[in-house]
Amino acid sequence: MKKTTPLLMLAAMAFTPAAFSAAPAGTLSVHILDQQTGTPPPGVTVTLEKQQQDKWTSIASGKTDHDGRIKSLYPQDQDMQPGVYKVTFKTAEYFHGKKLDSFFPEIPVLFTVTRTNEKLHIPLLLSQYGYSTYKGS
Repeated sequence: MKKTTPLLMLAAMAFTPAAFSAAPAGTLSVHILDQQTGTPPPGVTVTLEKQQQDKWTSIASGKTDHDGRIKSLYPQDQDMQPGVYKVTFKTAEYFHGKKLDSFFPEIPVLFTVTRTNEKLHIPLLLSQYGYSTYKGS
């Protein structure tokens, strides 16, 4: 009987409804592309916060990889619930490292999640004095 207990637990987990599972990898991803150079900036800090009434609650933080991406910014041990979120790209350090001025020391992007664990991608096209973003896929 003791040998079958782990197997029963695994079998039960396999049939657990998706509503009780945590956020899948890649629920929220981000990507930065430097428009001036056409290259992705590695090592840029990106933070994620959720709006709770009149304040922002920190959820996660990460740094872009060699391809300018964070493939999974939302913590995988939690469900991403509907609400208003903010991703902030900390761009000042990147430009200072290139010995360039920048008008935007950080770029906050606010967005609305409408479904639990909705898969979202937020790309940022960046230059010293401008930027654009959109809902990616």
